[in-house]
Amino acid sequence: MMSNPASGEPIDDLKLEEAETPDELLALWEAEGPAPSGGIANLVACMVTGALGVTGMVLSWNLGLGSLVDPGPGFFPFAVALIAAVLSAAQIFLGRRGGDGEKFTSYSTMVVWGVLSLAIFVALLPLIGFEIPSLLLSFVWMKFLGGETWRSATIYSLLVVAAFYAIFVAALRTQIPHLF
Repeated sequence: MMSNPASGEPIDDLKLEEAETPDELLALWEAEGPAPSGGIANLVACMVTGALGVTGMVLSWNLGLGSLVDPGPGFFPFAVALIAAVLSAAQIFLGRRGGDGEKFTSYSTMVVWGVLSLAIFVALLPLIGFEIPSLLLSFVWMKFLGGETWRSATIYSLLVVAAFYAIFVAALRTQIPHLF
């Protein structure tokens, strides 16, 4: 039996098998999902995302943008932050015709834990290098946020960090701090 990730309630596998069309399946999923949050919550979410985009653009600008031919360290972060800000503005003005987003549930706190663990990763990276913080971040995301077993979270974390090490440190010789 599967469980609804938003509410944690079990979804009967027989109900899923009874849905004969995609529309029936969509209706079943919507009935099992969390309630809509409303327009005000969508507006606030877009404003927060837009503010983060503008903040990212300012911080990236301070790093130096460079040019298209010779990009500086702030070029790509600026581009990503610009995209986030533009999409947020578009959602505020054009997205109001769409449906309502979902209300916050207990699973919404996973985003907070994900951002917090990423902030810890960024703080530890220059101090102890790439390998240990990456391994811890990958493990935490897989085990605690992704619900993997201890064994699979450990194996996958080791494989992910080994792959990133092989690509970015060994093959591309990037200038990230690393221990080995």
